[in-house]
Amino acid sequence: MNKIEENAVSSNDISVANKKLLGWREWAALPDLGIHSIKMKVDTGARTSCLHAFNLEPFEKDGQPWLRIWVHPIQGSDQEHICEAPVLEQRTVTDSGGHRETRYVIATTLVVGGDAFKVEITLTNRDTMKFRMLLGRQAMNGRYIVDPKASYLTGTIS
Repeated sequence: MNKIEENAVSSNDISVANKKLLGWREWAALPDLGIHSIKMKVDTGARTSCLHAFNLEPFEKDGQPWLRIWVHPIQGSDQEHICEAPVLEQRTVTDSGGHRETRYVIATTLVVGGDAFKVEITLTNRDTMKFRMLLGRQAMNGRYIVDPKASYLTGTIS
């Protein structure tokens, strides 16, 4: 190993210290929403995490904006799950195809491999997508590094 390679390795070791490893796809849970298991794609190209919601119904609770959210949490299934969450904001998001869309944003607890933390999640219809959820950079920042060859490094959820 030459001097440049040695420096690159030692710098890399410092940057990954205390971070867990994720594969390109992982199991997660969204307990605040009553979703006990969901497959998510780990997407370093997405800034914000995203959850599939095929129907959204805004309403007011205690003077604050809330959403009733209809989700198909299981890939390839029409099983419906209905949950509710307070609205954080509405935000214009540009998807990987360059299409802009205004989406509702919620904050909720995400559980991945035993770690539980709050994340911001945008809501959109992902019926045509393979994964019902994307894990974006903001949720991973400072917590994880990604091995693009690996899958389900944090284990499975039954």
